[in-house]
Amino acid sequence: MALSKETVLATLQSVEVPGGGTAISRDLVRALAVQDGVVRFVLEGAPQPELEAMRPALEAAIKALPEVTSVTVVVPAGAPRGLGGTAQQSQQRGPAIGGHPKPQQGPQKVPGVKKIIAVGSGKGGVGKSTVASNLAVALMRAGKKVGLLDADIYGPSLPRMMGASKRPASPDGQTILPLQAHGVTLMSVGLMLKESEAVIWRGPMLMGAMQQMLFQVKWDEYGPLDVLLIDLPPGTGDVQLTLCQKTELDGAIIVSTPQDVALLDAKKAIDMFQRLKTPIHGLVENMSSYVCPNCGHEAHLFGHGGVAAEAKALGLPFLGALPVDLDVRLAGDAGTPVAAGEGPAAEGYAALAQGLVDRDLL
Repeated sequence: MALSKETVLATLQSVEVPGGGTAISRDLVRALAVQDGVVRFVLEGAPQPELEAMRPALEAAIKALPEVTSVTVVVPAGAPRGLGGTAQQSQQRGPAIGGHPKPQQGPQKVPGVKKIIAVGSGKGGVGKSTVASNLAVALMRAGKKVGLLDADIYGPSLPRMMGASKRPASPDGQTILPLQAHGVTLMSVGLMLKESEAVIWRGPMLMGAMQQMLFQVKWDEYGPLDVLLIDLPPGTGDVQLTLCQKTELDGAIIVSTPQDVALLDAKKAIDMFQRLKTPIHGLVENMSSYVCPNCGHEAHLFGHGGVAAEAKALGLPFLGALPVDLDVRLAGDAGTPVAAGEGPAAEGYAALAQGLVDRDLL
């Protein structure tokens, strides 16, 4: 008989927990997911020590079910456990974005990383992840040791764009060994999930996962990094705040398309970084122009020059303009960034990377 949510709930209802009652009768179980023998749920609604005390008995009861292959019980308390389980399970199935990172006092350096640069936009749909992945490859081709962290936890796209699908290993259930793709050291929560599986986490879980991907990943697995690029989610929320407050961030690059609507949100991202004392290394205008491959006519589908003008008005560097190019989209979907090859699109990213190197920002 296939494992069902009803079976799991009935099992949890049978286990008395510290403080009296059961996790079900006290309404402490959230976001229960049961799929292919894997059981995951969140415990919340009671003090964190009490939830931690009841976790082992609940895990043991679920593991005893014959159809169960893995159990994850998340306690969201600033640094939650995430997509893993025990150290033994991590060795067999890959690591958890979980465990409990040591409490931090102020911004910390990430071991094995010389500099950290965030790539943000303030708005979705402007090609920020495309720019981040191609810039990482271009910097690698320029001679830098580069890491790439996908911090868009709700919508991780870098595994597809970088052609990576293997689950990262964890020899001790705590340290996570990143992958390497196209010469770039890579980590994403998307490597822990099925491609179509949603991440349904509250803010504390999100922030805990972010800290763990920064400080529990062995970023120097393939040698110390000159730079770690962090592909941020849209907006100015928990991930950005956690990154700026908990990590020694060396700077940020803002990506926008030329039109006014995109620039409005880009300015909000700039304001956020400035208020959090993070230097802005410059602005990139993506989808700046389109050249017809048949007749060579250049069109400006989203306007042109708006980002350069905004950079000048704000007294910030303008790093360059990137065109709309079908090859960029096809390469990203195929898992081989266009910057890894040759041609005009690759040259544009190479110029962007070289500009950062020449300005000694890496």
